[in-house]
This record gives sequence, structure tokens and C-alpha cells, in this order.
Amino acid sequence: MENFWEHIIVVTTARYSVFILCTLLFLAIFELVTSYKNWQEIKKGNVAVAMATGGKLFGIATVFRFSIEHNDSLLISIGWGIYGFVLLMIGYLIFEFLTPAMKVDEEIGKGNKAVGLISMVISVGLAYVIGASIVG
Repeated sequence: MENFWEHIIVVTTARYSVFILCTLLFLAIFELVTSYKNWQEIKKGNVAVAMATGGKLFGIATVFRFSIEHNDSLLISIGWGIYGFVLLMIGYLIFEFLTPAMKVDEEIGKGNKAVGLISMVISVGLAYVIGASIVG
């Protein structure tokens, strides 16, 4: 039974499951922070929201990718994933703060594709920087 928990299929399934649960939780938190409803806007065809949400998803996945790569322990990987999410959230809030001429959140909600695109690129870029900082 001891070797069961070390089998690559079991480890992969555990990491996959944890990543899915964390992603759902993190996206729910992002949903609370934004003034628009992500999935309702995406269903209506709001490309700006889709890009911003896609960037958040890619950012979360990238942080977890580096976390898994550099840590053997599932709990440590989760810890780094949570820390990376917090940093991504802070990055989103800083983006909003540093653009006083417009409200990023409102522009994305209104379908401004340029703002949605830059939001996506910021999420992806921050995820790479955060991920590169993760060490085992």
C-alpha cells in the first residue's frame, strides 16, 4: 500500500484534483473582486472578459506548473499555488490602481478588448515571474 501513494498515476491524479479545486476557488474569488459576472459575460460573447479570465486561468496554471515542478510535496505545491494566486490578485489590483484615467474592471465589463488583452498579458507575465521565483 505504501508504494500506491508514490505511483505516478496516483500522484498525478492528486495534483490534478487539487489544481482543479484550487482553480475553481480562485476563480470564485476573482468573481467576487470584479464588478461583472465572468461566466455570464462570456456566455454573452464578451471577448474582453474572456481574455481577462483566460489570462487568470493561464496565470494560475503557470504558477501551479512551476510549483509542482520544484516541489515534491503536494502540500508545499498547494502553498506556493495559494501564494502565487495572492500575488496575481495583488497584480490585478495594482493594474487597476495604476490606471486612474480609467476603471479597468468597468472597461473589461463593457467589452473593451484592448483592456482585456492587456489584463491577460499582465496575468501571464506575472505568472512567469512568480513561477520563476518558486524554488524547492
